[in-house]
Amino acid sequence: MAQAQKKRTVIARSDSNEAIQREKTGLPRRSGAPPRNDASVLSHVNTPADLKTFSDEELHTLAQELRRATIEAVSQTGGHLGAGLGVVELTLAIHTVFNTPEDRLIWDVGHQCYPHKILTGRKDRIHTLRQPGGLSGFTKRAESAYDPFGAGHSSTSISAGLGMSVAADLANDPKNVIAVIGDGAMSAGMAYEAMNNAGAHKNRLIVILNDNEMSIAPPVGAMSKYLTKLVSSKSYIGAREAGKKLMNVMPPPIRHAAKRAEESARTHLGSGSLFEEMGFYYIGPIDGHDLNQLLPVLRNVRDSRHNGPILIHALTQKGKGYGPAENAADKMHGVKKFDLLTGEQAKSPASAPSYTAVFARQLIAEARNDDKILAITAAMPDGTGLDKFANEFPDRTFDVGIAEQHAVTFAAGLAAEGFKPFVAIYSTFLQRAYDQVIHDVAIQNLPVRFMIDRAGLVGADGATHAGSFDIAYLGCIPNMTLMAPSDAAELEKMVTFAAHYDNGPLALRYPRGEAIAAIATDDSPVELGKGRIVYSTNPALMSSPRPAQQAQTAGIQKSPKDNTTAILSYGTRLEESLKAAKQLEEKGHTVTIADARFAK
Repeated sequence: MAQAQKKRTVIARSDSNEAIQREKTGLPRRSGAPPRNDASVLSHVNTPADLKTFSDEELHTLAQELRRATIEAVSQTGGHLGAGLGVVELTLAIHTVFNTPEDRLIWDVGHQCYPHKILTGRKDRIHTLRQPGGLSGFTKRAESAYDPFGAGHSSTSISAGLGMSVAADLANDPKNVIAVIGDGAMSAGMAYEAMNNAGAHKNRLIVILNDNEMSIAPPVGAMSKYLTKLVSSKSYIGAREAGKKLMNVMPPPIRHAAKRAEESARTHLGSGSLFEEMGFYYIGPIDGHDLNQLLPVLRNVRDSRHNGPILIHALTQKGKGYGPAENAADKMHGVKKFDLLTGEQAKSPASAPSYTAVFARQLIAEARNDDKILAITAAMPDGTGLDKFANEFPDRTFDVGIAEQHAVTFAAGLAAEGFKPFVAIYSTFLQRAYDQVIHDVAIQNLPVRFMIDRAGLVGADGATHAGSFDIAYLGCIPNMTLMAPSDAAELEKMVTFAAHYDNGPLALRYPRGEAIAAIATDDSPVELGKGRIVYSTNPALMSSPRPAQQAQTAGIQKSPKDNTTAILSYGTRLEESLKAAKQLEEKGHTVTIADARFAK
């Protein structure tokens, strides 16, 4: 225990108080000078090939330095911290044992890929994470040969890995394909579709289950560690295959009894009966932070002649090795820039509530008066604001996990029985349930309300998370109504409209960030398919004229030509439209601005 505690301290500095604070924080230190001229092992790593020259002691030291480098980089850029800290040793072990990039390594989602990027020739650019012109926050094929498959969304790694494995077999290429997937991503049906197919194909594929919630298996003891190494060994796997061949010539009663005996023994050793039934050879669970377990197990798997998919179950801790992350409720999953010693994030005070907060507040208000209103999220209660709804209405809130397809059809079933389901979901993730939106909701004209958060560009998360397509992909669907508010007041009205609209499906989109206050005072309710004129140099056209806007046009010399301009705004571009109108008026144009409210 004392030795383990030392691994979580930091380099002592002249300021003893700072050193004590760093130790409390859990920042890893370099444990003594490794047997190299340079005190830093990481400084000798340019590609994963360099790892193969290191001693076990140096690899342990490197794990500490890699964790430290990850923490320091994210403290300067912001990003996803907890996931990467949870796979430091696993990342190091994979790159040490396998021959990447010839062996394909696929990270599911990609939140955890920062240590991987540091080891694969990008450490000098790691401080550009998620910055303009810098490294992507996810794996990206165009960025490095070590990123063979791009990511951002969940549960794609096993499918992609199986495709690469089949391609390798067709090309007579002996490369290994490794897919690393988290237990959260395993809640999505696509992961099981891929596993079911992989078990039927019997192609060689290595899946590593990064279980950081301990939701599948309990902690492992010394005997379990020993037995896991045993069942991953080449001799055991070889003996198992030989035994199968022998049993094939035995009478059915003996063959069936032997199969039941082995299944019983394997189930006792681990929690892999489900994976075994799907055709995977299961190994685990193992400690995903112990290189003394990871390295021999991965080497055994690499060297085995097992023909078929293998699943290695590794138990990890999200936020491992950094006190503030370990103690945070979300394990510092997504963070802004933060203080390295305290973990305190540099968050500027909000000048206005976010659109997400405005939506949640109004939905709660409507739900207090209507017990038919239900809220559904696909593993994003905090991001969509439904955590606040759940605090007041826990029995009317449903988090279905990373299962967008199920979320939509589940909502359709609720709507069919007369309830009012609100599906709060990011624009980019609704793409994953497109067939369900069409087939299960729209064609049946069921009144499911889609509250589409993060519509439009989203900043540092990049192209995989931008909500750029929802207007187009929803606009072509029959029976669908599309709405977008210009400001916070309009969003409140539209949530109220949605709560009372039962004539078919409805989608309401709003962006990330602080909500704009009311731009044009208008107390009239939202009416289906009707917009509003919010500004015009002709007061007779105004739905609700603002004196300040009228005053802006006073004394402006109009052009003798009839330069009449109309601007139709949809969503939160109304503020920019008003700015454009002023510039046009200064050039002699007559301008009218309409807030469309509806796109369909």
